[in-house]
Amino acid sequence: MSQSETVTGAVTQLLRAQAEGDPHALSELFEAVYDELHRLARSRRRRSSAPLDTTELVHEAYLKLASGPDGTLAHNRAHFLAVSALAMRHIVVDLARAEHREKRGGGVHHTDLDGEQLAATHHADKVLAVDQALTRLAEEAPRLAAVVECRYFGGLSESETADALNISERTVQRDWRTAKAKLKKSLGGT
Repeated sequence: MSQSETVTGAVTQLLRAQAEGDPHALSELFEAVYDELHRLARSRRRRSSAPLDTTELVHEAYLKLASGPDGTLAHNRAHFLAVSALAMRHIVVDLARAEHREKRGGGVHHTDLDGEQLAATHHADKVLAVDQALTRLAEEAPRLAAVVECRYFGGLSESETADALNISERTVQRDWRTAKAKLKKSLGGT
């Protein structure tokens, strides 16, 4: 048995233990997949202007998942990574919304924006636009949106996405192409 299969088996056991109410399982689960979560967070941060560093984003995702409703987080390792990627997406979007509110007068004093602040504000607007387009896509085609969350926000491979969503790799490839085209059209071709 390879190291990857051993880790996958351990993650599955921890997910079962967590679903059965083991209070330590979630911490052990995060420890077991910490490096992969760090990779996801690094991928997520490259696509945003989030003020959190990679480690902070991983820890915020842990806190978000740990404080969520009790029950099963995921069915397997790939599904857990997809759920974690979604939590990271929500954190980054929430930060972009807060930044957007500040830009629109949420702060108590007026300050001229310098180039760096303008770039960060523009990036927050882009993050919000992508989030809104993805939300619309989810209403129209939930599986396409789930593929985007896994591939774009989670940085999962086609194989990992297929495992997480319980679909074939061929379906992932087709859905990924379709989703990108729909999002591009929704975002005005950008």
